[in-house]
Amino acid sequence: MIFQIYLLFYKIMVSKVLSSSIFGVNATLVEIEVDIQPGLPCVQIVGLPDVAVKEAKERVRSAIIHSGFNFPRKKITVNLAPAHIKKVGSYFDLPIAIGILIASEQIPTFNNDNEYLIIGELSLSGDIRPIHGAILISNVAKEKSIKNIIIPKHNSDESALIENINIYPAKTLAETVKIINDPLKIPYCIDINKVFKPISSNGIDFSEVKGQYQVKRGVEVACAGSHNLLLIGPPGCGKTMIAKRIPTILPPMTIEESIETTKIYSVAGHLPENKPLIMERPFRSPHHTASNIAMVGGGSFPKPGEVTLSQNGVLFLDELSEFKKDVLQVLREPLEEEKITISRIEYSVTFPSRFMLVAAMNPCPCGYLTHPEINCICTEKQKRSYFSKISGPFLDRIDIQMLVSKVTYDDLTKTYEEESSGTRLKRIQTARTRQLERFNKYKICSNSQMTRKLIDEFCVLADNSKKLLKKAMTTMNLTARTYDKILKLSRTIADLDNRDEIIDSDVMEALQYRNSNHLLS
Repeated sequence: MIFQIYLLFYKIMVSKVLSSSIFGVNATLVEIEVDIQPGLPCVQIVGLPDVAVKEAKERVRSAIIHSGFNFPRKKITVNLAPAHIKKVGSYFDLPIAIGILIASEQIPTFNNDNEYLIIGELSLSGDIRPIHGAILISNVAKEKSIKNIIIPKHNSDESALIENINIYPAKTLAETVKIINDPLKIPYCIDINKVFKPISSNGIDFSEVKGQYQVKRGVEVACAGSHNLLLIGPPGCGKTMIAKRIPTILPPMTIEESIETTKIYSVAGHLPENKPLIMERPFRSPHHTASNIAMVGGGSFPKPGEVTLSQNGVLFLDELSEFKKDVLQVLREPLEEEKITISRIEYSVTFPSRFMLVAAMNPCPCGYLTHPEINCICTEKQKRSYFSKISGPFLDRIDIQMLVSKVTYDDLTKTYEEESSGTRLKRIQTARTRQLERFNKYKICSNSQMTRKLIDEFCVLADNSKKLLKKAMTTMNLTARTYDKILKLSRTIADLDNRDEIIDSDVMEALQYRNSNHLLS
């Protein structure tokens, strides 16, 4: 009889609260169990917590007291399940506090129809601080059929981007308790169609680029098919200027792409203030001193790197030859697979990396190897050392490799207006629309993503084009991968001209975009 009474008492004194943990760019459901037993006053947190989680007990204790509740002077055990997943960060402060209040019978326990996923960091005074990755947490709640989420007020717009979830923003621990106790509460919501307003340029335009007509055509082809691009030319010829205007001719992001990019920026802590949704295609330009981890992600607690932050946008590597060789080598997998897997003893995590690579470099250390007037002063040894960082396999993954020439005085002083970004964008959007319709059932969106099977289906050449390409394969010493890329480029050129068939001129133009082979070989 005494044993049964003890069991009843034990069940009352154990509470369960749902929360979430973020790992990489995914969220995992975490169940927080709080057990209060008679004994020396202490708080013990188990379940593979890191230092920040262990420190939660001091923040929770102070927050509960300053919010007008009693902190139990008993033995408190907090278990974070599943125990085999490492719990990182201060996200669990608020659910631990709520678990203690339920276990100590200061607030009622949840029933199945009133279950919450709760997350947030507490200050000592009981205020709730914002968190990273709130949109991921809303997403995992939707996947697990959890209808209600209590989230920091600062993260409410971001969390509400996921539909069919009841979002309840809270500023303090006391306000969280009121939400739990209020049966008539109204969830917070936003209309994503009103929030989503795609934007493109920052006041820059392709009409500002004088001359360089062949290069601008190559850039247009690259953007139309999402092909990787390398610009090689002397200092001051406009490589960086052209690259920075590429986002102005890329099609606006769709809602799906915007939410996907927002998830990455949220977990990385790069979401702009008062902007819950990323609506502009990313343009990342890391410095050439960037490390491997900065480029592809990782660390003791894995965070996305530049290749993931460039998702659905552009990764621009200026002064390509100044990057460390091993940094460029780690780009080979994400360029090919559109994802990067980081494997360590403690973990293995996969980050998405679907981006358009744009790179720029000088043709030699002094920069004037291809200049028509200034003589190059580099020795052969210096040139070999300069290009040694850029391996053949890495170059093989870059579809378009173009030489950029010096801008002439006549080009700079011509008075007629250059073609604007808007005009080029219209042609690119038409080509992209053709690709979306073509690949609708294959779950890809651009020609650059075609597999070998799709190349055979959609890049059919006439006999003359086949002979032309066969000769080029021999004379230019092209690899099988380059052969595929030329076919993809030919398909994109035909799409820009709104044609289904690939003609000889398409193949010839595609081959011209490999005119730097002799320089880099």
